[in-house]
Amino acid sequence: MSTQIRNLAIAGHAGAGKTTLAEGIAFAAGATTRRGTIQESNTISDYHPDETARKHSINTSLISLNSLNTKLNILDTPGYADFTGEVRAALHVADTAMIVVDAQHGVEAGTAQVWDYSEHDQNSIIFIANKLDHVEADFDSVVDNLKSRFGHEVAVVQFPVNPGEGFDAIVDVMKMKLMRFTPDGKYTEEEIPENVRAQADELHKQLVEIVAESDDKLMEEYFANDGTLDESHFAGGIHESLAHRKLFPVLCASGEKNIGARRIMEFLVTNAPAPEDHLADVKGINPDTKKEVSLNNAPKDATTLFVFKTVSEPHLGDLSFFRVFHGELHSGTDLINESNGKSERIAQLYVMCGKNRKEASSVACGDIAAAVKLKDTHTNNTLSSRSFPVVLHPIEFPAPIITSAVAVKNKGDDEKMAIGLHSLHEEDPTFLVRHDPEVHQILIEGQGELHLDIGIKRLKERYKVDVEIVEPRIAFRETIKSNADTRYRHKKQSGGAGQFGEVAIKLQPRRRGEGYEFIDAIVGGVVSNKHIPAVDKGIHDFLTHGPLAGYPVVDVAVTLYDGKEHPVDSNENAFKTAGKMAFKEAFLSAKPILLEPIYDLEIAVPGDHMGDVLGDISSRRGKITGMDSRNGFEIVRAQVPLAELYHYSTRLRSLTQGRATHKQSFSHYEEAPREFADKVVQEHAKHKVAELE
Repeated sequence: MSTQIRNLAIAGHAGAGKTTLAEGIAFAAGATTRRGTIQESNTISDYHPDETARKHSINTSLISLNSLNTKLNILDTPGYADFTGEVRAALHVADTAMIVVDAQHGVEAGTAQVWDYSEHDQNSIIFIANKLDHVEADFDSVVDNLKSRFGHEVAVVQFPVNPGEGFDAIVDVMKMKLMRFTPDGKYTEEEIPENVRAQADELHKQLVEIVAESDDKLMEEYFANDGTLDESHFAGGIHESLAHRKLFPVLCASGEKNIGARRIMEFLVTNAPAPEDHLADVKGINPDTKKEVSLNNAPKDATTLFVFKTVSEPHLGDLSFFRVFHGELHSGTDLINESNGKSERIAQLYVMCGKNRKEASSVACGDIAAAVKLKDTHTNNTLSSRSFPVVLHPIEFPAPIITSAVAVKNKGDDEKMAIGLHSLHEEDPTFLVRHDPEVHQILIEGQGELHLDIGIKRLKERYKVDVEIVEPRIAFRETIKSNADTRYRHKKQSGGAGQFGEVAIKLQPRRRGEGYEFIDAIVGGVVSNKHIPAVDKGIHDFLTHGPLAGYPVVDVAVTLYDGKEHPVDSNENAFKTAGKMAFKEAFLSAKPILLEPIYDLEIAVPGDHMGDVLGDISSRRGKITGMDSRNGFEIVRAQVPLAELYHYSTRLRSLTQGRATHKQSFSHYEEAPREFADKVVQEHAKHKVAELE
């Protein structure tokens, strides 16, 4: 495994300046001779037409570059919450998360979300206070913000000397030098000015203390040497504490003015963990024994790689981005996709730098690259050698927060739409597709309106399928609130043998979630045993399409207690019809109600927007179930009817200027308000009349 690789994900809230900073690092490394800008749509990473048109990242881009005898694999991730799945995938294969924070705003919803993801994947963390050239930049406030939310392990490694419009200098308290930057991104070192010397000394002391706390031996040296550490021990401690999440350094930058990028790059090369630092933590499941295994125990010649992203490229086909977790990968190697048992030949390998690719003959352990034309491999798949079969733990993508229905505009396009939607899901696992037989719609689910819009746009461009997005129907339920007792006789004579069946049933409501129960209480054989199942079967016709509005019936008990039959005319069909009609009459007289699905919401919102969010929940017939705080955000928990949640993610972002995030999941069914239920029943009646016409 190479120690000269750094796998880094640049992440953070939308608009924090991630792509511009990545461009500055690439320029400092000599990967480009001219820094691109978002405005001119010529950055290395934002090259997709959707990104250049919208002026923000939509996909994660891999920028591989070499600097200071080290390969840096930089994964530039989107900031918009609609594309949070891209962030999740990048952090799964990165060793270090570079969390970019806008120095004007401090910690935002996207910052906190990246932190949560990094905790799950145990990424090392480097905070970068960006946009320090802006008039409203407040570095001290950002640091206080970070420390209060993420702990005392947050430590200033650099601080700006002259933030604002003239920003061009930082003090590095690790090297104890002032660094003055020129427009080309280079810098010269100077002695620290007297007016900030005391601040630098105090911050250096704090940094040394945090590093010493990370290791018992360093702590002994720290106390023995009056609060100092040997220079080499200090440097090694920075690396170790960063690798094991015991230090979260804060660095400075202005991506737009190209200030700080070169020093950040040097810091990453010198201090960020290499893949081998986390190798002991990489485990998977043996697909044969189903037991957990460590890659530390794999044979030396075994190869294991994990596919974390799939992109469909014009004129090239599917491009699979992967990280090699064990062994070395050579073009022409045959591996087994342990997710489906199929063999894959890795024919063409590429080193990627945005849209530019360079063919490679091999990929070292720990490195990130791409392969084309893998037949049966998709995102979240593990490929391994036969000598060491293993399935690495998959990316845990976020649950969807928005659902829409789609329908083709042109007849005959249904199959093309199905193929296209399936392919879009294979490329982006957070873009979910399912057919709901209950509401008879094709549903697409994702992380926001923009996420779904991008998917539909790609469906039209790539697969030539034009669809319309419509509001999804709600899967209501029907039940009753009181008892009912009904007798029904089905009698039909039409020449020859007739039909006769009479049943008496009692209907009772059951507790929510108990389902349907059929009770045979016939005494004395008034209804033959052979006809009793037919009564139950007739009732089942209404269990899927209820008498009230055509929705499934739940939580009712039916007791068949009496009846009559004819020696000649009674048969299965007669009792099936009798049971069905008796149930309908009893149901409609037992105070029938409509049940609607209720969803749990968890909303992370800045305190200054709490009033707007709470008021909006109330307007949606929602109930607040709890509130607390986490990472500086107010956490609101509520239960809201699904019927009131269409486009909620868009509304929430509008209310909070994009500073809030939310999760939602099904909770339970409960009785819908009478006025609302009446509208649903009336719509059903109109629909039935229209069908008859």
